[in-house]
Amino acid sequence: MSLRIGIIGVGQIGKRHLENYQKLSDVEIVAAADINEAELQRVAASYRIPHTYTDFRELLRRDDLDAVNVALHNNLHMPVTVAALEAGKHVYCEKPMAGSYIDAEQMLAAARRTGRKLSIQLFSLFTNETKAAKALIDMGRLGRLYHARSTGFRRRGRPYVDGYGSEFFVQKEFASGGALYDMGVYHIAQVLYLLGNPVVRTITGNIYQETSMNEERRRKSGYNVEELGIGYIRFDNNLTLDVIESWAIHLDKFEGSSIVGSAGGIRLNPFGFFHNEGDLEIDAKVDLEAFQIRTHRLDDRAYAYDSSQQHWVAALQGQVDLLPTAEIALNTMLISEGIYRSHELGREVTAEEVRETSKSTASALHEFD
Repeated sequence: MSLRIGIIGVGQIGKRHLENYQKLSDVEIVAAADINEAELQRVAASYRIPHTYTDFRELLRRDDLDAVNVALHNNLHMPVTVAALEAGKHVYCEKPMAGSYIDAEQMLAAARRTGRKLSIQLFSLFTNETKAAKALIDMGRLGRLYHARSTGFRRRGRPYVDGYGSEFFVQKEFASGGALYDMGVYHIAQVLYLLGNPVVRTITGNIYQETSMNEERRRKSGYNVEELGIGYIRFDNNLTLDVIESWAIHLDKFEGSSIVGSAGGIRLNPFGFFHNEGDLEIDAKVDLEAFQIRTHRLDDRAYAYDSSQQHWVAALQGQVDLLPTAEIALNTMLISEGIYRSHELGREVTAEEVRETSKSTASALHEFD
Protein backbone atom coordinates (compact mmCIF):
# COMPACT_ATOMS: atom_id res chain seq x y z
CA MET A 1 0.00 0.00 0.00
CA SER A 2 1.45 3.35 -1.04
CA LEU A 3 1.17 6.01 1.66
CA ARG A 4 0.42 9.64 0.84
CA ILE A 5 2.05 12.00 3.32
CA GLY A 6 2.07 15.77 3.83
CA ILE A 7 4.92 17.51 5.61
CA ILE A 8 4.54 20.63 7.74
CA GLY A 9 7.83 22.48 8.12
CA VAL A 10 10.62 22.29 5.52
CA GLY A 11 13.48 23.75 7.53
CA GLN A 12 16.56 21.89 8.73
CA ILE A 13 14.64 19.02 10.36
CA GLY A 14 12.00 18.85 7.65
CA LYS A 15 14.66 18.37 4.99
CA ARG A 16 16.19 15.56 7.04
CA HIS A 17 12.81 13.84 7.21
CA LEU A 18 12.34 14.24 3.48
CA GLU A 19 15.75 12.66 2.84
CA ASN A 20 14.74 9.69 4.97
CA TYR A 21 11.42 9.26 3.17
CA GLN A 22 13.27 9.11 -0.15
CA LYS A 23 14.98 5.92 1.06
CA LEU A 24 11.63 4.19 1.64
CA SER A 25 9.41 2.48 -0.89
CA ASP A 26 5.65 2.93 -1.11
CA VAL A 27 5.77 6.49 0.25
CA GLU A 28 4.74 9.60 -1.65
CA ILE A 29 5.17 13.13 -0.28
CA VAL A 30 2.28 14.90 -2.00
CA ALA A 31 2.06 18.19 -0.07
CA ALA A 32 4.21 20.53 2.01
CA ALA A 33 3.49 23.58 4.15
CA ASP A 34 5.74 26.31 5.53
CA ILE A 35 5.32 30.02 6.22
CA ASN A 36 8.59 30.74 4.35
CA GLU A 37 7.20 30.64 0.82
CA ALA A 38 10.52 31.06 -0.97
CA GLU A 39 12.12 28.15 0.88
CA LEU A 40 8.93 26.12 0.52
CA GLN A 41 9.01 26.45 -3.25
CA ARG A 42 12.71 25.65 -3.41
CA VAL A 43 12.31 22.49 -1.31
CA ALA A 44 9.17 21.42 -3.19
CA ALA A 45 11.04 21.67 -6.48
CA SER A 46 14.05 19.79 -5.11
CA TYR A 47 11.95 16.91 -3.73
CA ARG A 48 9.28 16.99 -6.43
CA ILE A 49 6.42 17.78 -4.06
CA PRO A 50 3.43 18.78 -6.22
CA HIS A 51 1.31 20.78 -3.75
CA THR A 52 2.45 23.58 -1.43
CA TYR A 53 0.73 25.74 1.20
CA THR A 54 1.81 28.66 3.35
CA ASP A 55 -1.10 27.86 5.71
CA PHE A 56 -0.79 24.35 7.14
CA ARG A 57 -4.56 24.25 7.74
CA GLU A 58 -5.13 24.18 3.99
CA LEU A 59 -2.90 21.12 3.77
CA LEU A 60 -4.95 19.45 6.52
CA ARG A 61 -8.14 19.97 4.51
CA ARG A 62 -6.91 17.55 1.85
CA ASP A 63 -8.84 14.29 2.00
CA ASP A 64 -6.20 12.28 0.14
CA LEU A 65 -3.52 12.28 2.86
CA ASP A 66 -2.93 9.23 5.04
CA ALA A 67 -0.58 11.01 7.43
CA VAL A 68 1.17 14.25 8.29
CA ASN A 69 4.78 14.78 9.31
CA VAL A 70 5.31 17.66 11.76
CA ALA A 71 8.84 19.12 11.61
CA LEU A 72 8.54 22.44 13.44
CA HIS A 73 10.09 24.11 16.49
CA ASN A 74 9.29 22.39 19.80
CA ASN A 75 6.64 24.86 20.97
CA LEU A 76 4.71 24.43 17.72
CA HIS A 77 4.38 20.64 17.97
CA MET A 78 1.25 20.46 20.09
CA PRO A 79 -1.18 22.80 18.28
CA VAL A 80 -0.26 21.51 14.81
CA THR A 81 -0.26 17.85 15.85
CA VAL A 82 -3.62 18.13 17.60
CA ALA A 83 -5.10 19.94 14.59
CA ALA A 84 -3.81 17.21 12.27
CA LEU A 85 -5.15 14.40 14.47
CA GLU A 86 -8.54 16.10 14.65
CA ALA A 87 -8.48 16.40 10.85
CA GLY A 88 -8.30 12.61 10.72
CA LYS A 89 -4.60 12.32 9.90
CA HIS A 90 -2.05 10.03 11.51
CA VAL A 91 0.93 12.09 12.76
CA TYR A 92 4.69 11.58 12.88
CA CYS A 93 6.25 14.38 14.94
CA GLU A 94 9.84 15.45 15.50
CA LYS A 95 11.26 15.17 19.04
CA PRO A 96 10.91 16.35 21.73
CA MET A 97 7.21 15.61 21.88
CA ALA A 98 6.40 19.23 22.83
CA GLY A 99 7.73 22.18 24.83
CA SER A 100 6.07 21.09 28.07
CA TYR A 101 4.59 17.98 29.66
CA ILE A 102 1.02 19.28 29.60
CA ASP A 103 1.26 19.98 25.86
CA ALA A 104 2.65 16.51 25.17
CA GLU A 105 -0.13 15.02 27.27
CA GLN A 106 -2.70 16.81 25.11
CA MET A 107 -1.13 15.31 21.99
CA LEU A 108 -1.41 11.75 23.28
CA ALA A 109 -4.96 12.40 24.51
CA ALA A 110 -5.94 13.69 21.06
CA ALA A 111 -4.48 10.60 19.39
CA ARG A 112 -6.48 8.32 21.69
CA ARG A 113 -9.63 10.40 21.29
CA THR A 114 -9.47 10.40 17.49
CA GLY A 115 -8.20 6.84 17.10
CA ARG A 116 -5.27 8.06 14.98
CA LYS A 117 -1.69 6.85 15.29
CA LEU A 118 0.87 9.24 16.79
CA SER A 119 4.59 8.54 16.65
CA ILE A 120 7.51 10.65 17.88
CA GLN A 121 10.88 10.65 16.12
CA LEU A 122 13.10 8.64 18.50
CA PHE A 123 15.87 7.20 16.34
CA SER A 124 17.68 5.79 19.39
CA LEU A 125 15.02 3.08 19.79
CA PHE A 126 16.06 1.60 16.44
CA THR A 127 19.85 1.38 16.75
CA ASN A 128 21.62 -1.99 16.74
CA GLU A 129 22.74 -1.31 20.31
CA THR A 130 19.16 -0.86 21.48
CA LYS A 131 17.95 -3.97 19.65
CA ALA A 132 20.78 -6.09 21.06
CA ALA A 133 20.14 -4.80 24.59
CA LYS A 134 16.41 -5.51 24.22
CA ALA A 135 17.17 -9.06 23.08
CA LEU A 136 19.36 -9.72 26.14
CA ILE A 137 16.79 -8.21 28.50
CA ASP A 138 13.94 -10.20 26.93
CA MET A 139 16.01 -13.41 27.31
CA GLY A 140 16.35 -12.66 31.01
CA ARG A 141 20.13 -12.36 30.87
CA LEU A 142 20.14 -9.26 33.09
CA GLY A 143 17.77 -10.67 35.69
CA ARG A 144 15.82 -8.10 37.69
CA LEU A 145 16.59 -4.59 36.43
CA TYR A 146 17.27 -2.11 39.21
CA HIS A 147 19.36 0.84 37.94
CA ALA A 148 20.14 2.64 34.68
CA ARG A 149 22.25 5.57 33.53
CA SER A 150 21.45 7.94 30.65
CA THR A 151 24.39 9.92 29.27
CA GLY A 152 25.00 12.28 26.38
CA PHE A 153 28.24 14.11 25.69
CA ARG A 154 29.42 17.07 23.67
CA ARG A 155 32.54 18.87 24.79
CA ARG A 156 31.54 22.08 22.99
CA GLY A 157 28.53 21.51 20.78
CA ARG A 158 25.90 24.13 21.57
CA PRO A 159 23.81 25.08 18.54
CA TYR A 160 24.60 28.43 16.90
CA VAL A 161 26.99 29.76 19.58
CA ASP A 162 29.49 26.99 18.79
CA GLY A 163 29.22 27.48 15.06
CA TYR A 164 26.39 25.37 13.64
CA GLY A 165 22.60 25.36 13.50
CA SER A 166 20.24 28.26 14.16
CA GLU A 167 19.65 30.45 17.17
CA PHE A 168 16.13 29.04 17.56
CA PHE A 169 17.64 25.93 19.21
CA VAL A 170 18.91 28.01 22.16
CA GLN A 171 15.85 30.17 22.87
CA LYS A 172 13.17 29.02 25.33
CA GLU A 173 10.57 30.83 23.23
CA PHE A 174 11.03 28.23 20.49
CA ALA A 175 12.82 25.25 22.06
CA SER A 176 11.73 25.34 25.75
CA GLY A 177 14.97 23.61 26.76
CA GLY A 178 18.57 23.01 25.77
CA ALA A 179 20.73 19.89 26.08
CA LEU A 180 17.99 17.84 27.74
CA TYR A 181 15.47 18.58 24.98
CA ASP A 182 17.89 18.44 22.07
CA MET A 183 20.01 15.37 22.90
CA GLY A 184 18.74 14.07 26.23
CA VAL A 185 15.38 13.06 24.82
CA TYR A 186 17.11 10.39 22.70
CA HIS A 187 19.16 8.93 25.52
CA ILE A 188 16.47 9.06 28.21
CA ALA A 189 13.86 7.58 25.85
CA GLN A 190 16.27 4.81 24.83
CA VAL A 191 16.75 3.78 28.46
CA LEU A 192 13.03 4.11 29.29
CA TYR A 193 12.20 1.81 26.36
CA LEU A 194 14.63 -0.84 27.59
CA LEU A 195 13.29 -0.55 31.14
CA GLY A 196 9.71 -1.06 29.93
CA ASN A 197 8.73 2.62 30.32
CA PRO A 198 8.33 2.45 34.10
CA VAL A 199 6.14 4.70 36.26
CA VAL A 200 8.01 7.78 37.51
CA ARG A 201 7.65 8.64 41.20
CA THR A 202 10.17 11.41 42.00
CA ILE A 203 12.77 13.56 40.21
CA THR A 204 15.75 15.49 41.54
CA GLY A 205 17.94 17.58 39.25
CA ASN A 206 19.90 20.65 38.34
CA ILE A 207 20.76 22.57 35.17
CA TYR A 208 23.80 24.68 34.32
CA GLN A 209 25.04 27.32 31.89
CA GLU A 210 28.62 27.94 32.99
CA THR A 211 31.13 27.61 30.14
CA SER A 212 32.17 30.61 28.08
CA MET A 213 30.94 31.33 24.57
CA ASN A 214 31.49 33.86 21.81
CA GLU A 215 29.95 37.05 23.20
CA GLU A 216 28.67 38.29 19.85
CA ARG A 217 26.93 34.96 19.27
CA ARG A 218 25.53 35.05 22.81
CA ARG A 219 24.06 38.48 22.16
CA LYS A 220 22.59 37.61 18.78
CA SER A 221 21.17 34.28 19.91
CA GLY A 222 19.51 35.34 23.14
CA TYR A 223 20.86 32.08 24.58
CA ASN A 224 18.77 31.20 27.66
CA VAL A 225 18.69 27.38 27.90
CA GLU A 226 20.88 24.86 29.72
CA GLU A 227 24.13 23.39 28.45
CA LEU A 228 24.21 20.68 31.12
CA GLY A 229 21.37 18.78 32.78
CA ILE A 230 21.72 16.42 35.75
CA GLY A 231 18.97 14.23 37.21
CA TYR A 232 18.11 11.36 39.51
CA ILE A 233 14.78 9.58 39.04
CA ARG A 234 12.96 7.03 41.20
CA PHE A 235 10.45 4.69 39.56
CA ASP A 236 8.11 2.04 40.89
CA ASN A 237 9.61 -1.22 42.21
CA ASN A 238 12.82 0.36 43.58
CA LEU A 239 14.11 1.08 40.06
CA THR A 240 16.29 4.18 39.60
CA LEU A 241 17.91 6.23 36.81
CA ASP A 242 20.61 8.87 36.80
CA VAL A 243 20.97 11.35 33.92
CA ILE A 244 23.81 13.55 32.70
CA GLU A 245 23.43 15.38 29.40
CA SER A 246 25.98 17.88 28.09
CA TRP A 247 26.13 20.39 25.27
CA ALA A 248 29.37 21.82 26.66
CA ILE A 249 31.67 20.68 29.48
CA HIS A 250 35.39 20.66 30.28
CA LEU A 251 35.87 16.88 30.01
CA ASP A 252 37.01 14.50 27.30
CA LYS A 253 34.06 12.08 27.36
CA PHE A 254 31.34 10.33 29.40
CA GLU A 255 30.88 6.58 29.55
CA GLY A 256 27.89 5.41 27.54
CA SER A 257 24.38 4.81 28.88
CA SER A 258 23.99 1.59 30.85
CA ILE A 259 21.49 -0.74 32.50
CA VAL A 260 22.26 -3.12 35.36
CA GLY A 261 20.32 -6.06 36.72
CA SER A 262 20.70 -8.82 39.28
CA ALA A 263 22.29 -11.19 36.75
CA GLY A 264 24.13 -8.91 34.33
CA GLY A 265 24.69 -5.44 32.94
CA ILE A 266 24.81 -3.69 29.56
CA ARG A 267 26.67 -0.64 28.36
CA LEU A 268 25.21 0.77 25.15
CA ASN A 269 28.17 2.74 23.74
CA PRO A 270 30.53 1.07 23.21
CA PHE A 271 28.29 -1.97 23.51
CA GLY A 272 29.23 -4.51 26.13
CA PHE A 273 27.57 -7.25 28.19
CA PHE A 274 28.92 -7.94 31.68
CA HIS A 275 28.11 -10.87 33.94
CA ASN A 276 29.61 -13.47 36.27
CA GLU A 277 29.92 -17.23 35.82
CA GLY A 278 30.86 -18.59 39.21
CA ASP A 279 34.08 -16.82 40.15
CA LEU A 280 34.65 -15.64 36.57
CA GLU A 281 33.94 -12.02 35.74
CA ILE A 282 33.05 -11.92 32.05
CA ASP A 283 33.15 -8.84 29.81
CA ALA A 284 31.54 -9.91 26.54
CA LYS A 285 31.90 -8.11 23.23
CA VAL A 286 29.03 -8.36 20.77
CA ASP A 287 29.19 -8.36 16.97
CA LEU A 288 26.33 -5.96 16.31
CA GLU A 289 26.75 -6.10 12.53
CA ALA A 290 26.41 -9.89 12.50
CA PHE A 291 23.40 -9.57 14.83
CA GLN A 292 21.75 -7.17 12.37
CA ILE A 293 22.45 -9.47 9.40
CA ARG A 294 21.14 -12.58 11.14
CA THR A 295 17.93 -10.97 12.38
CA HIS A 296 17.17 -9.78 8.85
CA ARG A 297 17.78 -13.25 7.43
CA LEU A 298 15.54 -14.96 9.97
CA ASP A 299 12.76 -12.40 10.51
CA ASP A 300 10.95 -11.03 7.47
CA ARG A 301 9.69 -8.10 9.56
CA ALA A 302 13.11 -7.03 10.86
CA TYR A 303 13.26 -4.25 8.23
CA ALA A 304 10.40 -2.51 10.07
CA TYR A 305 12.78 -1.67 12.93
CA ASP A 306 15.68 -0.29 10.88
CA SER A 307 14.78 3.36 11.50
CA SER A 308 12.14 5.51 13.14
CA GLN A 309 10.50 6.51 9.85
CA GLN A 310 10.76 2.99 8.41
CA HIS A 311 8.92 1.71 11.48
CA TRP A 312 6.30 4.47 11.21
CA VAL A 313 5.58 3.61 7.60
CA ALA A 314 5.48 -0.16 8.29
CA ALA A 315 3.04 0.41 11.16
CA LEU A 316 0.73 2.53 8.98
CA GLN A 317 0.83 -0.22 6.37
CA GLY A 318 -0.21 -2.76 9.01
CA GLN A 319 3.05 -4.70 8.82
CA VAL A 320 3.86 -4.30 12.55
CA ASP A 321 2.36 -2.79 15.67
CA LEU A 322 3.55 0.75 16.35
CA LEU A 323 6.03 0.93 19.23
CA PRO A 324 4.74 3.22 22.02
CA THR A 325 7.01 6.11 21.06
CA ALA A 326 4.42 8.69 22.13
CA GLU A 327 4.04 7.14 25.58
CA ILE A 328 7.82 6.90 25.99
CA ALA A 329 8.28 10.47 24.74
CA LEU A 330 5.64 11.66 27.23
CA ASN A 331 7.48 9.97 30.10
CA THR A 332 10.71 11.57 28.84
CA MET A 333 8.98 14.97 28.96
CA LEU A 334 7.93 14.27 32.55
CA ILE A 335 11.53 13.55 33.56
CA SER A 336 13.00 16.55 31.72
CA GLU A 337 10.43 18.98 33.08
CA GLY A 338 10.91 17.42 36.51
CA ILE A 339 14.63 18.24 36.35
CA TYR A 340 13.81 21.84 35.42
CA ARG A 341 11.26 22.11 38.23
CA SER A 342 13.61 20.54 40.79
CA HIS A 343 16.31 23.06 39.80
CA GLU A 344 13.85 25.93 40.13
CA LEU A 345 12.60 24.84 43.57
CA GLY A 346 15.89 23.52 44.92
CA ARG A 347 14.39 20.19 46.01
CA GLU A 348 13.07 16.82 44.89
CA VAL A 349 9.69 16.91 43.13
CA THR A 350 7.06 14.23 42.63
CA ALA A 351 5.77 13.19 39.23
CA GLU A 352 2.29 14.27 40.28
CA GLU A 353 3.60 17.70 41.24
CA VAL A 354 5.16 18.11 37.79
CA ARG A 355 1.91 17.09 36.11
CA GLU A 356 -0.16 19.49 38.21
CA THR A 357 2.14 22.51 37.72
CA SER A 358 3.12 22.00 34.07
CA LYS A 359 2.27 25.05 31.95
CA SER A 360 1.69 25.16 28.23
CA THR A 361 4.44 26.68 26.08
CA ALA A 362 2.58 26.09 22.84
CA SER A 363 2.23 28.86 20.29
CA ALA A 364 -1.32 29.90 19.48
CA LEU A 365 -2.65 28.90 16.07
CA HIS A 366 -2.95 32.52 14.95
CA GLU A 367 0.84 32.81 15.22
CA PHE A 368 1.14 30.58 12.15
CA ASP A 369 -0.54 33.17 9.95
